[in-house]
Amino acid sequence: MTTDRPAEYLASLVRELCKLPQETEWVEFKVNDATPQEIGEYISALANAAALIGKAFAYLVWGVENSSHAVVGTRFVPRTAKVGNEELETWLLHLLSPKINFRFFEVMVDGLSVVLLEIERAFRHPVQFQGQEFIRIGPYKKRLKDFPEKERELWRIFDRTPFEDGVAAERVRDDDVLRLLDYPAYFDLLERPLPENRDGILEALADDGLVSPCEAGGWSITNLGVMLFAKRLEDFHALRRKAVRVIQYRGNGRVETLKEQVGTKGYACGFEGLIGFINGLLPSNEVIGQALRRRLCPGSRSWRSASWWPTPLSTRTFS
Repeated sequence: MTTDRPAEYLASLVRELCKLPQETEWVEFKVNDATPQEIGEYISALANAAALIGKAFAYLVWGVENSSHAVVGTRFVPRTAKVGNEELETWLLHLLSPKINFRFFEVMVDGLSVVLLEIERAFRHPVQFQGQEFIRIGPYKKRLKDFPEKERELWRIFDRTPFEDGVAAERVRDDDVLRLLDYPAYFDLLERPLPENRDGILEALADDGLVSPCEAGGWSITNLGVMLFAKRLEDFHALRRKAVRVIQYRGNGRVETLKEQVGTKGYACGFEGLIGFINGLLPSNEVIGQALRRRLCPGSRSWRSASWWPTPLSTRTFS
C-alpha cells in the first residue's frame, strides 16, 4: 500500500489487521504509547521481520488493544509530534539506516481515531536504528545480533531477492491496476493485440511479472511493473525518486543548469517522450536516430525473453 488510499481503504485495512492472530511478527498494536525511541526500534524490527517472512510491508497501529485487538482509539497524533524542535518523522528518518520508506496515516475506524504506520520491508541490508538492528521474535522486539540464525536467514533472503520482484503496491483492485499502469504501452511495445477483456490484460501482466496475485485479495504491483509502465511514478511513494532526469548544462561543466526535465512515467512507456525532449535540445542538424529497438527472441513473445532496450546514446554536453 504505497499509493494514496481513501479513508475507507485504510479503515478496511485496520479491520483486516485486527483479525490476525495475537502473535504476529509483522504487525504491532498499541494504544497511546508513542515514545520516539520505541517507534524507531519497532520500525527496524518490523521491517526486518517483514523481509524474513516474505511480507511487502509491516504495520505499527495505534488505537488497538494488543491483547484483544479491539479498536479503542488513540491520543497519538504523529503530524504534531516532535523530538526537540524536529518533527518526529524527520527525526526517525535521520536515525534509520538504510533510509527505508515509512508513512503515518490517520484514519477514523468506527468513530475512533487510529494511526497506521506503514513500514516498507528491509531490502539488501537489515534496517538499523541508531546503529542497532532489531527483529521481532513472536510478539517481542529483540536485538538481531542475539539471534544469529535469524540474521543468517535474513541475509540469505537479501541475496536471492532481486529488486524487480519487490512489491511496490499491494491489495490493488483490478480497476486500479489498469489505472496505475500504462497497459496499452505494454502491448504496443511487444506488438501484441490488446486482450478483449480486463482478465486477459491482468493475466498477461502477471505472466511477465509486472503484477502478481495478492494473498490478501487483489493484486500486488511489482517494482518491475512500476519502473517500466507506471503512468505516474508519483503515485508510488517508495519509487518516485527513481524517475529519469535529463539536465542540460551550459558549456562543458556542470556549474550552470539551462534546462531540467524530470520524467513522470515508467522507463518503458516514457522513453519515446524522453527522446523527444532530448531531440528538442539538440541542434537541428543532429538527431539521435531510432528511439526504440524491438527484437523478440525466436519463438517467444515474453517481455523478459525479449531483446528490447533503448538504442544507446553517446554521452554529450549540450551547449
